[in-house]
Amino acid sequence: MLKAIINDKETFEISEEKGTILLNNEPFEWDLKTISDKDFHILKDSKSYNVEVVEANYAEKTFRLKLGDRIHSVNLKDRTDLLLEKMGMSNTKSAKLNDLKAPMPGLIYEMKVQVNDEVKKGDILLILVAMKMENAIKATGDGTVKSIKVKTGETVEKNQVIMEFE
Repeated sequence: MLKAIINDKETFEISEEKGTILLNNEPFEWDLKTISDKDFHILKDSKSYNVEVVEANYAEKTFRLKLGDRIHSVNLKDRTDLLLEKMGMSNTKSAKLNDLKAPMPGLIYEMKVQVNDEVKKGDILLILVAMKMENAIKATGDGTVKSIKVKTGETVEKNQVIMEFE
């Protein structure tokens, strides 16, 4: 499931069930044609739309789309983002990183950084497997990895310190 926030005003839930796209739990039927890597044509309810991807930040899941003569800002949240938000651990806008604590119990599947690596907000730090799902744990700010407290293959408990930053 995805949550899409358009222009910081409208919110939509997007999911798929048995091959059907659902928008706010209602079937959503459309025809999408790719024109180029940044241009698309959409046919919805007998109306034709041209959409251009003006800007795409995949790390932060933010996009700027031009629909007709208007630019729309789109912010996407996936299952992991929604789970972290529900647990009160959503990404903050702080520029400096604090210690990284496990957001949930799980298995450290893969480390993406090493001690002394510099990281930026949105960089993937590690992959944590929880509830049979791989979760990319991302940096919430900029910093340098001071220490890593766990190894690949170890299990962690919720709120256990995984990394320290300076």
